[in-house]
Amino acid sequence: MLNREKVFRTLTTLDTFIDRSLKLEPKGSHLSGFHYTRDLRRATASNTYLETVGLRTDSIHLAIKSVPSSEVYWEYSKAVRIIGMRFNLSEQDVVLAFDYTDEEFYGDVQGFWIHGWTGEAGVTGKFKFLTCALVSSDTPQKIPLFSIPVHVGHNLAKDVSLCLLVVRSMVRSIKLVLFDRSFYSKELIMALTDADCPYLIFVPRNKKVAAELAQMVEGERKTVHYEFKLNKDRTVLRGDTTLAFLKKVMDPSNGKTFDWAFATNQEKIDLDYIVATYKSRWRIETSFRAQDEARIKSKSKEIRVRFFFFVFEQLLQLLWAVLYKEEVSFKEFLLELSETCASRLEKAEGRATRANP
Repeated sequence: MLNREKVFRTLTTLDTFIDRSLKLEPKGSHLSGFHYTRDLRRATASNTYLETVGLRTDSIHLAIKSVPSSEVYWEYSKAVRIIGMRFNLSEQDVVLAFDYTDEEFYGDVQGFWIHGWTGEAGVTGKFKFLTCALVSSDTPQKIPLFSIPVHVGHNLAKDVSLCLLVVRSMVRSIKLVLFDRSFYSKELIMALTDADCPYLIFVPRNKKVAAELAQMVEGERKTVHYEFKLNKDRTVLRGDTTLAFLKKVMDPSNGKTFDWAFATNQEKIDLDYIVATYKSRWRIETSFRAQDEARIKSKSKEIRVRFFFFVFEQLLQLLWAVLYKEEVSFKEFLLELSETCASRLEKAEGRATRANP
């Protein structure tokens, strides 16, 4: 059994996030976060559709649709700053990781926010979100710091730059940012260089990478200075990076050997530890799998609804990682929170009924 006062404070944090992001008046004459938290918590605890377990689904949807998504991510960033005080986030030199996650959509794919999909298992499209997470080894857990929804044809470099701008205001400094191969682009490299942001990007096996690796012997490591051109808006831009190649180097996690290629702007590259450094990025993928346990399913095509649910799930994960991880599993935390939340609202409604017979 979790400390009851602590759980009530956590519920108040969720209430406050809902009220502020959706511009609701707490304890007023209308419904607010105090009421909506129960329905949202029921959905996350059961990992099901809000329509299935919620009593105020239409009201919640209307409240979400009445505000821009920017209100949601700004309020989440405020919550991160407050909760981050528990582990001195503002005083840390951090390692970050970026990744995409998505939510499945079934139906007619319309608009700019639903990315087309194959139709396999009935999935016709996906809503996509870009997340920047804290993966430094000395933090209590991989912490989702900032997320935004991404539309079809979005500008990767601009979206990453926005996230980094916000996160930089939360921490003392950024030691390194990790990206998988889907982020490898000349425009992003140039944006990171302009922002003076240290990066490590896993490079896909293109012709240049294959040619370099073909000339190397097993176990060899080397770096190559790479200059490139980028054609953008009828202008030729020039940039550069360092490519690090590792031929048949063992992955310490499974004992198998692989070829590796990375792009980086770090002045000093320890090629003996570069694979281990990059693999800390995988903690963000573990984080997404944990968040799947709290998924609020929805049939809505509205990106504001989808994004609000996604951020609410991340807030739950953040609260658990910082405050409860050493006490209970994430699933146990969700169930305990849901039961307490339902009991809290039932008592409040009972008092209201007795006061106004």
